[in-house]
Amino acid sequence: MNKKLHDFLKSGLLDKYVIGDTSDKETSKVETYLDKYPELQEEYEILQEQLEINARANAVKTPTNTLDDILTTIHDTTVIEMNTKPRIPYWFSIAASLAALVFAGTSFIFYNKSNDLKKENNTIAEEIFDLRDDIDNNNKKLDNVMSELKKLNDPETYKYVLRGNERAKELKTVAYINPINKSSLIDVVSLPKLSDEQYYKMWAQVNDKMIDLGILNTTNGNLKSVPYIEDALSLSITIENKNGIDISSSEKEVAQINLENE
Repeated sequence: MNKKLHDFLKSGLLDKYVIGDTSDKETSKVETYLDKYPELQEEYEILQEQLEINARANAVKTPTNTLDDILTTIHDTTVIEMNTKPRIPYWFSIAASLAALVFAGTSFIFYNKSNDLKKENNTIAEEIFDLRDDIDNNNKKLDNVMSELKKLNDPETYKYVLRGNERAKELKTVAYINPINKSSLIDVVSLPKLSDEQYYKMWAQVNDKMIDLGILNTTNGNLKSVPYIEDALSLSITIENKNGIDISSSEKEVAQINLENE
């Protein structure tokens, strides 16, 4: 959904248009959007159906005995003709009062129902919008997962398991390297806990040079991309000090694997 349509839905104009609460300018704007965006027409039809359902469910009927009571009152009242100036009969005042009360009560009920319906429609519109966002986000996540699985299932992808030495026995990291599409992924299965002043770092060896591949953190079952290094001979993991100099050395090394068969 483009941003312009997103902002329009958030404005609530479509909800006001459905219940007939828009000005001439707002009505013109809504109808222009309805003509321009077919997906907005679908949203409009949903809101119309919701309004009709709520109107039927919450319809308030005028008491059925009101008219009978008025007619009975009229029938039982004796009209006396007088030569004086005509005045409004007493029964007419009673009937008018009853009708006014019924009208006022019904109007008040419909006013409250209308406000409740506006709020409910706004809530429904927001929920629909949030649901669409969730669907889009889930689709993106699914696409990412499928892309990663495709890379893992590629016959050209090599799998390397780095296990920790005596200094980090519980360390386990799996590297997936594809020299054809030049991609590298790692899955950090487990990392022994370090002090606040230390951290893990991954390296790739090219000839006699060690190339920094970044700090290593637990990925919680998710695959993480790392730079692909052409002609790398090995991968290694070291423990570094925050206040020290990041230089790979055998003293710092806690895991290593050769890539010569890549």
